[in-house]
Amino acid sequence: MSELVETWEINARINLYLLNSIEEEWLNDVAASKGRTVGGQFAHIHNVRLMWLKEGASDLLSGLVKIEKDSSPTKEEIASALEESAKRISQLISQTETQGGRVRGFKPHLTAFVGYLTSHESHHRGQIMLSLKQSGRKLSKSVGFGLWEWGTR
Repeated sequence: MSELVETWEINARINLYLLNSIEEEWLNDVAASKGRTVGGQFAHIHNVRLMWLKEGASDLLSGLVKIEKDSSPTKEEIASALEESAKRISQLISQTETQGGRVRGFKPHLTAFVGYLTSHESHHRGQIMLSLKQSGRKLSKSVGFGLWEWGTR
């Protein structure tokens, strides 16, 4: 496994770590400034992955389903969707490494693509944490620190 794939997979596991650290009913929480629910944030992460798969390697989309905006998926459904879309992005990264290093539809190189996806998902993890905090939800300090434990996730 390449370091880029490994880096991507750590990022994907951090998302699941956060999802697994919250209660089912917290998926409906929203930040004080409105916007997506916590569940909607996770769904958006999955859906953006699908968008890039469609652009970069549409053959990898087979069997993946977008999480619709008005749906209310369970934690289990979100986790399953995130796990599968993360695997497909890993495949996209691996294929791209062996086929010239450029993702179709993305200007810079593959390393920048992985950085872009990781930055996007980190942004939404931050929004999820803010929504939970503003809703009065308490995550342990160990969960907060755990988001940064890339060496053990």
